Amino acid sequence: MKINGNTIRPGMVIEHQDRLWRAVKTQHTQPGKGGAYLQVELKDLQSGTKLNQRFRASESVERAILEQNDYTYLYSDGEMFTFMHVETYEQIELSAEAIGEDQVLFLQENMKIVVESHDDTPLGVQLPNTVILEVTEADAVIKGQTASSSYKPALLENGLKTQVPPFIAAGTRIVVNTEDGSYVERAKD
Repeated sequence: MKINGNTIRPGMVIEHQDRLWRAVKTQHTQPGKGGAYLQVELKDLQSGTKLNQRFRASESVERAILEQNDYTYLYSDGEMFTFMHVETYEQIELSAEAIGEDQVLFLQENMKIVVESHDDTPLGVQLPNTVILEVTEADAVIKGQTASSSYKPALLENGLKTQVPPFIAAGTRIVVNTEDGSYVERAKD
């Protein structure tokens, strides 16, 4: 499917130079001289290499259509992560690079995810927007700091560090955003 070069958004997969690329960052630029363009940071889905490319509105780009299938995360053997198709029970293994180094931290057993594939080749996964994690370490509350909205550092069970409100203590289960690892709310369980 052809799209204009200036309509590329982060997360889109495009075909460029006979390869599949995922747009990581985009930035509209209007130089004082010449036409406006979109500066796009692309990541090669096979090799992981990055490329900065300029696209003008007049250029057309081929957007790749990805198949999306529901899978359940089963387990990890350290290097590879095993997922099972919800309907066919077929199992696939993906590396941490294919999933995304920052997203691997949020995987939990029996988590429902979406695996994106192109021509029956898995390219990546989409995690749920939020996950529930337990706080393992949190700094003590300092009396008198409640006048302004202040956050304190906390360590979660998956090794991720995030900022939480002062009332969150070690052992509390919280909801965390999988996109940036930020605190959303206290878990309601």
